[in-house]
Amino acid sequence: MSEPTHPELDALIAVMARLRGEDGCAWDREQTHESLLKYLIEESHEFIDAVESGDRTHMIEELGDVLYQVLFHADLGAADPDHPFTIEDVARVARDKMVGRHPHVFGDVTADTADVVVANWEKWKAAEKPERTSAFEGLPKGLPALALADKVIGKLAESPTPSELVTEATTEDDLGDLLVAIVSAARAHGLDAERALRTAVRRVIANADR
Repeated sequence: MSEPTHPELDALIAVMARLRGEDGCAWDREQTHESLLKYLIEESHEFIDAVESGDRTHMIEELGDVLYQVLFHADLGAADPDHPFTIEDVARVARDKMVGRHPHVFGDVTADTADVVVANWEKWKAAEKPERTSAFEGLPKGLPALALADKVIGKLAESPTPSELVTEATTEDDLGDLLVAIVSAARAHGLDAERALRTAVRRVIANADR
């Protein structure tokens, strides 16, 4: 059986090598992991927009931009004189992680439904990183407050009791209207909704870790 090939991916990697080479692009050669972070964030959000629009052509374009950012960071990693890594290292680590977190596929664990898989996911992750003492370790600190709150609440043994106002929001449209109303009220009182939620999430984490 012949090895799988990805000619277009290999060609894109070659384009990156050319742009970052001595006779390539001065801007590309000057970039760092830090300088590229804003582009990774922007391209990720543009892909989200494409998915939500349902435009398949736009999805291909924007996902390509996200892929290019991954290749860019891998090329920068390969050029590091002290701790180099390549796109092959990135792929190997990702493959090992996915195999390890799917023992119901690659091992002898039984998990026949998505709910069972989700229930086991954190346990499998914890087995990979036994040095972590808190369920909240590893959460990206740069997540927007709403996304961070969702992640934190998902890790709690008991979720905070929602207010009566929130329980009446039974659809995403209802919830969206409620969130807009909350932000509007915050602005009217000179409050920062993002900071307020992030501060509240920190309190939830501190109380849960006691």
